[in-house]
Amino acid sequence: MLNLGHTLQDMRDIQRRVNANRLNGIDGEVLDAKGVQELVPIMDCSKNARYPVMGASWQPRAGVARHDAVAWGYARGADAHGVDILQQTEVTGFKIRDGQIYGVHTNRGDIEAKTVGCVTAGNSSVLAKMGGFNLPLESHPLQALVSEPIKPILDTVVMSNQVHGYISQSDKGDLVIGAGIDGYNGYGQRGSYPTVEHTLQAIVEMFPIFSRVRMNRQWGGIVDTCPDACPIISKTPVKGLYFNCGWGTGGFKATPGSGHVFAASLAKGEMHPIAEPFSMFRFHSGALIDEHGAAGVAH
Repeated sequence: MLNLGHTLQDMRDIQRRVNANRLNGIDGEVLDAKGVQELVPIMDCSKNARYPVMGASWQPRAGVARHDAVAWGYARGADAHGVDILQQTEVTGFKIRDGQIYGVHTNRGDIEAKTVGCVTAGNSSVLAKMGGFNLPLESHPLQALVSEPIKPILDTVVMSNQVHGYISQSDKGDLVIGAGIDGYNGYGQRGSYPTVEHTLQAIVEMFPIFSRVRMNRQWGGIVDTCPDACPIISKTPVKGLYFNCGWGTGGFKATPGSGHVFAASLAKGEMHPIAEPFSMFRFHSGALIDEHGAAGVAH
């Protein structure tokens, strides 16, 4: 993954982030403009560009995964271990008595359970309200789009917070393009022309070569964000009810690690040590987690 820097402040942030990652065993690198051009020859790295590229952070081992393939892979693995997966089953409420959860109501009947883990991304606030409490979350639409397929030309993810866009090429040849979350709160899973236009402007700024590529389709999904841009992995005021939410735009990448600590917490009835700082109650105590931009992306 290549995270571009266009200003001195960008480069200072990149150096801090790469150094912090290295201290945690992640072999990131800082590239200058020449290094970026050698890595991605089709990018406009000229000094005459509207947003000249000064450098980038580069993680050579980072990869690209197909979201749906990974989701189905987890589903098959869970099924092989005896987990029941119910599709097209909507949770309509919780069965709570004396502050303890006893199960969930669904559109296909009730399910009894004394421990319930809720991982519902952009709809977490809706589920929390069913449980009788509020979460410090905002839900926003996040849009993305893909182009017609073209021959292989881009072999890494390129992202710029300054120009505000990211792009990669899939195995099928289409360009996968997106930017940040929409500025308004909502649950509308549909696109908007201004966001598509702004995103494509950013991509063409970096890659004039793509200016005549046609876009095939676009979509919107819902993400939920916390005030300190860090997730919630936590007990709740309802005994036996746990929430894993607030991942913003980084939930997919965090699935393996957060799933491990969340499952361990549910199994033991106590939060895993790694999960403890991410309690929802940190917003009462003031022990917030200052990691804005730790992954090089903006919520």
